[in-house]
Amino acid sequence: MHDIAALQKLLDTIFPGLMGVRLTELAPDRVVAQMEVRQDLCTAGGILHGGAYMAFADTLGAVGTIANLPEGKRTTTTDSSTKFIAGARLGTTVTGTCLALHRGRTTHVWQTSITNADGKLCAVVTQTQLVLGEGA
Repeated sequence: MHDIAALQKLLDTIFPGLMGVRLTELAPDRVVAQMEVRQDLCTAGGILHGGAYMAFADTLGAVGTIANLPEGKRTTTTDSSTKFIAGARLGTTVTGTCLALHRGRTTHVWQTSITNADGKLCAVVTQTQLVLGEGA
């Protein structure tokens, strides 16, 4: 499943679809997506919730790994580290740019930079994806 339309269709049916994650670019070493900062994704102060940043980035790292998986393999996140830097306000759109730091046979490491509508860096998330399945 290496096609952006097919991956988007899959996302639309699960949690990332509920969050409104929209893939805009997909390459073997790069995934870019956007997400609207909606009320139900915010803190009481109208700022994107930290968990929403993390889930958004986790989705992009998983998508990047899936785009690189051989037939019959699957993936799961084994660890994730988030640095929060700035906020994104209600009614704006955040952009996540996820880059492969390592694409191995059994693990992939991805780093996602999330920026707000002004282009300011809001969060940096580094995660490891484990490759599962026969022969992994």
